[in-house]
Amino acid sequence: MNLSKTLKLSCIVLVMLLIAAPGFGQNLKIGYVHSQKILASYKDAQDAQKKLDEINRQWESEGVELQQKIQTLREQYEAQSLLLSEAKKKEKEQELQGLIMQLQKFQRDKWDPQAGEILKKQAEIMQPVYDKINEVIKKMGDNEKFSYIFDTATGGMLYANDDMPDLTDRVLEELNKGQTVKTDSKDK
Repeated sequence: MNLSKTLKLSCIVLVMLLIAAPGFGQNLKIGYVHSQKILASYKDAQDAQKKLDEINRQWESEGVELQQKIQTLREQYEAQSLLLSEAKKKEKEQELQGLIMQLQKFQRDKWDPQAGEILKKQAEIMQPVYDKINEVIKKMGDNEKFSYIFDTATGGMLYANDDMPDLTDRVLEELNKGQTVKTDSKDK
């Protein structure tokens, strides 16, 4: 069952419980966070994203190099095609086709939406950040006796009145406690 269906089902069950047991609703404490704001503002998440961006740039650079090789070989072939024997033409065509296939495989290996290496790198680099965020949310929920904390960024929030606490800034504050501000040597 996906997250959206689970959240909708949870909300329906929650409403049913509130209707069935009016006294129960008085002890209910609900809060929400906005995970995209947390990821955009939390230094560890920003650092992880920078690392992912650097890996992606490196791969893009490798892809551009392959494209340039293909273009150069194609231009050479076109310029020399009248002078080449049939056997040499065939050889150059196969070499060109091989480079094109190599580029396609490279792109598939790196950026395939289902199994690309970028997905593996993202999971590897971002998981510790997600774990830390979830730990803070769980700790906050346990310590302050929240019944539910929803994430508005995933679409799980159906309704929130103004009295419902937004815990996003507090989660960020807790995550950033004890973090030292790093300065680049260029800034000095």
